[in-house]
Amino acid sequence: MKELHILIVEDDEELAKSLQLFLNEIAQTTVSHDGFEGQMLGQEGIYDLVVLDLMLPQVNGYDILKYWRNEDHLSMPVLILTAKDTLDDKVHGFQLGADDYLTKPFHREELIMRVKALLKRSGHLGNDNQLTVGPFKVNLSNRIVSVNDKPLELNGKEFDLLVYFIQNPDTIITKDQIFDRLWGFESETAISVVEVYMSNLRKKLKKSASLSPIKTLRNVGYMFETEALA
Repeated sequence: MKELHILIVEDDEELAKSLQLFLNEIAQTTVSHDGFEGQMLGQEGIYDLVVLDLMLPQVNGYDILKYWRNEDHLSMPVLILTAKDTLDDKVHGFQLGADDYLTKPFHREELIMRVKALLKRSGHLGNDNQLTVGPFKVNLSNRIVSVNDKPLELNGKEFDLLVYFIQNPDTIITKDQIFDRLWGFESETAISVVEVYMSNLRKKLKKSASLSPIKTLRNVGYMFETEALA
């Protein structure tokens, strides 16, 4: 399931390490110990879920969440993980757009269960690690793709690229978002690699499945159109 990406914004470094260890079982994780940095990372729009502390240096979690929802219009699930346990705290968090609220201390199993539930609810994680859109079926565990029940052979990054699109159908995804998601912020690879893999993926979809669901929006990005699958 390493195609899923989770952002952890938590200033307690030991707790952040533990969270990363727990969640690495189901996703790739990025950690920020600073509110401002965490907000900026979230703004990239490449994460499937965020675990957000409230009491953070620079910018608190409430303000981060408010900014993501109101200014950036980001819809990724956000799980607040905090020591603030009053009813007013929880109500305020949900009013700002939190999808779930878990107080510290917490049980590892409950955290994982809640994260998986949010990922399933948002369509990023299917039952038995399966993703299905139209004729596409993707098994995240063994990295097998089928279209109309016929196997589609994809290499590593081609598979990751298709999964990213399937997890975000009918959504504009920029070239920068694809690069940051698949290669990482600190990669020394040229961003033109996105176009190479995009071309390869399109050719394989056309050749193997006679499908062209990926639309290019000039100077904007790409979109996986579900209408093209009908």
